[in-house]
Amino acid sequence: MDDMDRRLLSALRDCGTDRRVAAVARALSWSGEHGALWLGAGLLGAAVDRERRGAWLRGTALTAAAHVASMGIKRVVRRPRPRPGAESGVGPLVRTAGRHSFPSSHAASAAAATVAFGALRPAGALLVPPLAAAMCVSRMVVGVHYPSDVAAGAALGAVAARLGAHWVAGGARR
Repeated sequence: MDDMDRRLLSALRDCGTDRRVAAVARALSWSGEHGALWLGAGLLGAAVDRERRGAWLRGTALTAAAHVASMGIKRVVRRPRPRPGAESGVGPLVRTAGRHSFPSSHAASAAAATVAFGALRPAGALLVPPLAAAMCVSRMVVGVHYPSDVAAGAALGAVAARLGAHWVAGGARR
């Protein structure tokens, strides 16, 4: 698994040598720092969609919770970030807030937002998944996460949002 992780990371990181791809990957990584894009989208949804304001706020809280959970897991697992420059001479394209990479917090918040917000509006179900997927891939293109970090983060976010789906929809917690 470790060898496949490194080979996939290397292939995706090589995509970042194209300056246009690198610029998009940097922008996605920056906008996803601490779940900012998804939290902002949830708050905007709450402001604009008065009919579903409570659901948007609960979905935003669930997205934040998935992000915080991933940060807690990072502190336990303590997997070091990839060092693509050590093997290829090409370093990461962005700075990171922390030293640990497993699971990807960007992927956790992106997947949680996909599940939570996608259920609220048809436009969300169409727009959020491709943007979330691009954000997940961007973390490998910029060279700061292994594919397994991203997969674990996405799984964590999706499971958290799915477990909280009843609450987001306005139902009582069981």
